[in-house]
Order: sequence, then C-alpha cells, then structure tokens
Amino acid sequence: MSTEAQIKSTPSTPTPCNSITSPAQYSLKCLMDIASLIEIGSCKKEVRHIARAVRLTNSLKKKLAEPNLLSAFLDFALSPRSELHNRLSGLLYHQGYDLEMEADSATSAPAKRISRELEIYCYFLMLLFLIDQNRYSEAKAFSSAAVARVKNLSRGACATAGVLASRVSGTYDIRNLLHLLTFSTLHHDDLGQETLLNLLLRNYLHYNFYNQAEKLRSKALRFQSHTIQQDCRYLFYLGKIQTIQLKYNDARESLLHAARKAPVAAHGFRVLCNKWAVLVHLLLGEIPERTIFTQSVMERDLRPYFMLTNAVRTGDLELFRNVAEDFFPFFSSDKTYNLIMRLRHIVVRTGLRRISMSYSRISLADVAEKLKLDSANPVEDVESIAAKAIRDGAIHAILDHANGWLVSKDTGDIYSTAKPLAVFSSRIASCLNLHNEAVKALRSPPKTPEEKDSDEYWIESQVLCEELAREYMDEDETYF
Repeated sequence: MSTEAQIKSTPSTPTPCNSITSPAQYSLKCLMDIASLIEIGSCKKEVRHIARAVRLTNSLKKKLAEPNLLSAFLDFALSPRSELHNRLSGLLYHQGYDLEMEADSATSAPAKRISRELEIYCYFLMLLFLIDQNRYSEAKAFSSAAVARVKNLSRGACATAGVLASRVSGTYDIRNLLHLLTFSTLHHDDLGQETLLNLLLRNYLHYNFYNQAEKLRSKALRFQSHTIQQDCRYLFYLGKIQTIQLKYNDARESLLHAARKAPVAAHGFRVLCNKWAVLVHLLLGEIPERTIFTQSVMERDLRPYFMLTNAVRTGDLELFRNVAEDFFPFFSSDKTYNLIMRLRHIVVRTGLRRISMSYSRISLADVAEKLKLDSANPVEDVESIAAKAIRDGAIHAILDHANGWLVSKDTGDIYSTAKPLAVFSSRIASCLNLHNEAVKALRSPPKTPEEKDSDEYWIESQVLCEELAREYMDEDETYF
C-alpha cells in the first residue's frame, strides 16, 4: 500500500464503522484507521497525526492481548512474506527464532513499502503484547531490536517518528538509556529527550541515587514540554529530589504543580504527589489543609498521613512514635520513612510552643515530662531545644538557667510586622503563576486563514477534544 494511495482512500479523521458489530472486527477497523492516520502524518510531516494515533492506541490497550487481532493487523500493514512480518508473527504464536539476531537484522527494510513510522508502530504494538503476556525476557530482547531500528532513522524522520520512538524506548533496557538520550539529543528529538530524561530520573530515584539524578537533571536540556504526562512526571521527580536536598519551598511548588496538572483519571499519580506534598508541608512547619485528606478518592490512601499530621499538629511525641511504628510497612513501601524521621524535631518544637503559650513560667523538668522525651538527660535536652527555638524565633521566651525555668514573654501583634504582607504576596504570586500556566496551555500552533474557515478544521478540533477526554479517562494509572 503506497503512501499516496493511502491518503487518497482514507479521510483525515478516522471514524468508526457503525455496521461492524463484532468487537474484534471493530478493534481491527480501529487499528487500520490508526495505520492510515500514521501514513498521513508521515507523508505530510505533521506530528499531530502521529500523536493522535498514539492516543487512539491507548484506548485499545486492553484489546491488544488477542494474538488473532494483531495477526490480522500485521497482514494488513506488512507484506505476509517479509522478514519483519515473519518475526512478529513468530512472537505472537511462540514460534522459535533467534532473538539475539533480531537487533542485527532490524535495519533491513520490509518487502512491502510502508513508512518508517508505521514500521515503528508495529514494533510498539508487539512490545505491548509481550508485556501484557508477561513474556518479559522476550520483550527485553525485542526492545533491543526496536531501539536498533529507531537508531537507524534519519534526522528528518525523527521529527515524526519521535512520538512512537519515545514509547518504544519506555520498555528499553535502562542501562542503555543514556546512549539513547545522546542519540535523541543529536537528532533534536525533543519528545524523545523528555521521555528518556524522565525514565532515567525514575531509575535513579528507584535505587536512591539522588545525587546522580540531580546531576543529570541540572545538565540536561530543558524546553517547553510537549505532553502533559511527561511534564507531570518531571515535576514529581524534581520535587522528590528537592525534598531530599532540603529545598522544601521549591519542592512544595513542584509537587503541587504536578498534582494540579495531572488528569483526574491518574488516581495513583495524584495520590503519590499528595503524599509527598503533605510531608513537605509538615517539614516546613505547616499543617496541610484538611480537605486534602477528606477527598473521597484519596481518603483511604492518605489515612496514615492524616494520623501523622494530627501527631505533628498536637506536638505529641508519643503519638508520633506510635504512628510511625504502626504504619512502618506503609511508609516503607512509599519510601518516605526516612523523611518522617526528620519530623521528630518539628513535633518537639510544636509541643514546646504549645507549652510556652499555656504557661507564663514552667520548670524545665515539667517541660521534659510533658514532651515525653526518651533520652538519658531529658532536662538538658529540653534546655538545648528551648535555647535553639528561642534563637530561631519559634517561641517568645527566656531561659532562667539559675532556677531552671522557662519564662514566656508576651506575644506581640503579628499584624504590626511584615509577615502578613509576605504571606499575602506569596499567595498573589502563586495565583499569577497559575494564570500564566493556564494561558500557555491554551495556546495552539497558528493556522492559516483558509484552514480556520474550513469546516474540516472545526470538525477535527471537536474530535480531538473528545479523544483527549477519553484518553484521560481510559489511561492506566500505573502507566501515568
């Protein structure tokens, strides 16, 4: 099937066939329409058609586990006697062949003349099939062949094939992702760089290599994000790195932006962002809003963090220790237990503040008893803690070392200071940043007057909006 004939015989907007009643036939018809859309994008050199093909494929993910469906599509897209068709068909039905030779022969062109984008798309579908079938060893070997084919693309082909190549590289061996990132950078593949950078950051953070992750992030090129998913991932990884490096203010902004930009359907990702955001709020000495924990879809997942917040808010050190012990497996699975241990001095300082506000004068021994410090010399520890809190301005009091007392001073009017002005200015800046990001998200590539006046342009815009809405609802949370 030539590219010219494909374009003439296929409308620019694939429409489902209402006469097809079988689910398998409908899925095959959708795959054929996606292939036609890829051919159109390849001929016109327009990335938006390729990106739309990927979005349509996401809605068919659950139906791609059927070998007969993929076999029928391969017969449609590839020549039945081509080398690529034989290899892919052999994977479908567990037919034996040499997987090690796959990468060496991946550069050979198939017998049927198809676009490079459609060929990469066939690799992408096969990788999804192997992963769904839990055939990870074969998927690993096949991903090497797919990436080898991507590396042999010309620089001009990377403009349109980069969308598909970034999806293929997501299943690639992580040890070779740095080489692939260099390849994408040299070919000016912005989407590939963005995807590979997030994959590398995820790998470094999984093994707690935060210094390596920060070095890579600081030296990597940054540009305007092409997809909302990759942008949310990058902000989340950035927030985790900043949290470990004690940059709590920057981490809070990154995590809140990631949670705000994430689609509603990405439930797991939004829960994870809120967990880290709650911890950052507590580490800053702030108490998160209760509405975060009372959301119906997150209330159960955030329950341990709500108990932790209650312990920090009351300044009860014993309650804090009990929550940390009771939910230790939960915090360990989230890899947040070490951060929670940082909260101990916040809990002690909060309890000390409540005591100083309740008593005009109290002995240090009584303060140690109320704080329930588990140390050998609690009075000396309380004295040092109180001295540091007074120096930092956390409490308004003085220490009477001769008599062993903590004497509180009258608190002044906070509205006579510049603190309310600073808080109000930060809130205004946050609202302005949110407005600017919303304006940037609404921008679109300019259209010619002829395209704007055509009915086809408006119909295609409406269909695109509907597909984006379906994608956010159907997209798998773990994939996001």
